[in-house]
Amino acid sequence: MSCSCSASKFRRLGWLAAAVVVLSMAPPLFAHDMWIDPTTFFPEPGTIVGLRLRVGENLLGDPLPRDPSLINQFVFEDESGRKPVVGRDGADPAGLLRAATPGMLVVGYHSNPSAIEQTPEKFNQYLKEEGLDAVAALRARRKETGVKVREMFSRCAKSLVLAGPAAAGQGDRRLGLPLEIVAERNPYMTAIGQELPFRLTYENRPLSGALVVAINRLNPAEKLKARTDNDGRVRFTLTRGGMWLVKVVHMVPAPAGSNAEWASYWASLTFGLKDTL
Repeated sequence: MSCSCSASKFRRLGWLAAAVVVLSMAPPLFAHDMWIDPTTFFPEPGTIVGLRLRVGENLLGDPLPRDPSLINQFVFEDESGRKPVVGRDGADPAGLLRAATPGMLVVGYHSNPSAIEQTPEKFNQYLKEEGLDAVAALRARRKETGVKVREMFSRCAKSLVLAGPAAAGQGDRRLGLPLEIVAERNPYMTAIGQELPFRLTYENRPLSGALVVAINRLNPAEKLKARTDNDGRVRFTLTRGGMWLVKVVHMVPAPAGSNAEWASYWASLTFGLKDTL
């Protein structure tokens, strides 16, 4: 299913307007992961689920209250189709949904672009930590390693919530985010120790060579890392239960007229893995 939050619409929203709004934002909104942390991954059908937005590192994050100026799309899909995630401006949780019927709910949050200016030292370290080797190499060839950087960044977060028991036919699906992680097997039908495949797309095409990281809340220091293959695929063997965060950053030259040199997209996917099926 195509989504109105496609990359073309993302650009049409206006990079310049977003830059003016966000250049003065506090640093914690950048250079950290952003993810969706539901109040539960396993709601009973008919109940309300709070969708908390978090920004931080190692699954320790600060609340990101609902901000309409940042939201491009905040939606979820169930068996009956796509619906908006409702919420009160300034609230945490930033969104609420009703798990109306049994099945998988795929939640997606896509932010408008925000702007930041960084020192060359911080930017170079950031490229190293996120595995953006191609960008670092290009800057070196251009002799820009010592130059400060203006960057636009956008969040592309997803979460998988299971209402009722897991069943065949349930699973993740593409929402059409500019940078998107899709679990190609239902994590709620995956046992601990089994391999779980993911696929990464950028502008609806497979993205190869990107560094993908998987983190478990019970032991965030033990990160799983791998780069996507030519089909945008990566596989992780998940060795423990609890909440998992799968994340990746992709960077491209910023669009003309955006008053920035680089544009980055930060994608994440969260889900809960049961100790027993």
